[in-house]
Amino acid sequence: MSAELTGAEITIRCLQEEGVNCIFGYPGGAVLFIYDELFKQDKVRHILVRHEQAAVHAADGYARSSNKVGVALVTSGPGVTNAVTGIATAYMDSIPMVVISGQVPTNAIGLDAFQEVDTVGITRPCVKHNFLVKDITELAHTIKKAFYIASTGRPGPVLVDIPKDVSQQKTKFVYPDKVTMRSYNPVTKGHAKQIKKALELILSAKRPVVYAGGGVILSDAAPQLTELVQTLNFPCTNTLMGLGGYPATDKQSLGMLGMHGTYEANMAMQYCDVLIAVGARFDDRVIGNPKHFSNENRKIIHIDIDPSSISKRVRVDIPIVGDVLEVLKELIKLLKTEKDKPDHVVLKEWWKQIDLWRERDCLKFDRKSKIIKPQMVIEKLFEITKGDAFITSDVGQHQMWAAQFYKFDKPRRWINSGGLGTMGFGMPAAMGVQLANPNGKVACVTGEASIQMCIQELSTCKQYKLPLKIINLNNRYMGMVRQWQEFFHGNRYAESYMNALPDFVKLAESYGHIGIKIEKPEDVGDALKEAFKLKDQLVFMDFITDQSENVFPMVPGGKGLSEMILV
Repeated sequence: MSAELTGAEITIRCLQEEGVNCIFGYPGGAVLFIYDELFKQDKVRHILVRHEQAAVHAADGYARSSNKVGVALVTSGPGVTNAVTGIATAYMDSIPMVVISGQVPTNAIGLDAFQEVDTVGITRPCVKHNFLVKDITELAHTIKKAFYIASTGRPGPVLVDIPKDVSQQKTKFVYPDKVTMRSYNPVTKGHAKQIKKALELILSAKRPVVYAGGGVILSDAAPQLTELVQTLNFPCTNTLMGLGGYPATDKQSLGMLGMHGTYEANMAMQYCDVLIAVGARFDDRVIGNPKHFSNENRKIIHIDIDPSSISKRVRVDIPIVGDVLEVLKELIKLLKTEKDKPDHVVLKEWWKQIDLWRERDCLKFDRKSKIIKPQMVIEKLFEITKGDAFITSDVGQHQMWAAQFYKFDKPRRWINSGGLGTMGFGMPAAMGVQLANPNGKVACVTGEASIQMCIQELSTCKQYKLPLKIINLNNRYMGMVRQWQEFFHGNRYAESYMNALPDFVKLAESYGHIGIKIEKPEDVGDALKEAFKLKDQLVFMDFITDQSENVFPMVPGGKGLSEMILV
C-alpha cells in the first residue's frame, strides 16, 4: 500500500519519474513547500536564477540543446508574470517545456489575495496548454499530462498552476505509465498516398528547392533531411530556426533565406518550380509579402506535424501532416525503390543559375577596415571553435550576423529566439545549454543593448561556475533599430543611441568573471583564442565594432524575396 505524500512531495516525485535532472527557478511564498522538498532530495538539481524570465529562458536553452523537456519553477503573482516573456518565447518557437507555478490557496483565488494573478488567463494565449490543479488527487496525473503534451505533436510550453494549500495536502502517490486524451491525438505518420504524390512531383522537378525549418531540428530529422537532399542533388535552404538541419558548409546549402537571407537562397525560392517545405511555416520574415512570394508558377509540398500551419499563409498543393522524421523516412524508403530518378541534365542547368546568383557574394564586407567589423568577429569565432560550439544569441544585428557567418553543420547548436525576438534571451539560454552540455563550448553572441536585459545572470553563472564565452558586439546603438531608422525613418535615430553604457569589463569583473575589451581588428583572433583556453571561467569579450555597419541583404517589409537591398 503506497504511503500518502504531500502535493509538494508529489511534484518532486513526478519530476523524478520523468527523468528530470535539472530545473531552473526562483523561490517565493506560494512555492516554499515545493522548495522544501527540493532541498530534501538530490536527484533533481535546482539552478537559482536572478529573475524568473531567465529561469524560463534557461529551461528553453536546456531543452533546445538536449531534446529534453525544460522545466522552470516560479512563484505566484510577479513570479509568473516575470516568466511570461520566457513562456511566450518558447511558445513561438515550439519548445517543449513544463512551467510549474505557485498560486494562492484555493479559498483565496479570485479575492485579490497577496501576490495573486489569474495565471491561467494570463498565460492562455502563449502556452500549448495550461492547468490549475485544485484537487490534490489530480496532481500527479496532471503533471504527467503536462510532460506528454509539451513533448508530443508540435512541442510547446505547458503550465501547471499549483495552489499553496494543494502543495500541503496529502494523498496516495501513483504516477501513471502513460496518459490518453480523447481531445489530443497528434498524427505522426504521414498519409502514404500523399507521400507517393509528393515523390512523383519531386522527381518531375526542373528547378527544385528544399526549404527546411525548425521542425527538422525539433524532430531530430537532420540526418534524414541530409540524406534526402544529397540523394536528390537538390539545393537546400534553411530558416533561422532550421540552421544546422542541413550542413551549412556543404556545397548544396544555399544558406539562410528570408529577410536577411542570402541572395541565392531567396532567388531560388522565387524562381523554383517545385518547393519542398519541411517543418517550416512560411512566416513573414521568411517569405516577405505573400502576394509577392513567387516569380514563377510552382507547386508546393508541405510537411508539418501541425495541420493548422499548412496553407495558413501560402496555399500548398500537396500537404502531408505528420512528424517530419517519420515522413522523411517514408519518403527516402520510397525513393530507394523508385525506378525513376531526377533529371540530372535539367538539374545541372538549375545549379548553373544558382551559381550565377552566388557570384553576387551578398555577404561581402570590408575586410581591410581599421575598425572591427562584426562579421569578422563571427568568422573568427567559427574558425577558432572549428564550427563545433553551441552558439546562443540575443536579438538584433548580432543575431543575423551570427546566423549568416557561423556555419552550422550540426543541429541543436544554434539557440536563438526566432518567433518572439526576445532581447535578454542569449545569456540565460546559454546557461541552460551549458548545464545540458557540461563539456561543450558555449558562446553567447549579444549586443550592448540586449545583454543588459538579463545582465544579473552573471551572478548565476558565478554561483554555478558556468564558463560561458560572451561575445558582445558593441556598436553603442540598438543596432537593428538604428538600421531601420536609417533606411525607413530618414536617419532619425529616436532613442536608439546608447550613451550611458557601463564599462563591461569592470562589470564582468565585479561579478568575479574575466573581462576583455577589444578595439583593434588584429586583436580579435587572439582574444577569442585566449577566452576559449580558459575552460573553467566565464569570459566577457567587449568588441568595439563599427557603428555604421548594417546587415545585408535585407528584404524591406511588404516586399518580395527578390526585392532585396544588397550592399
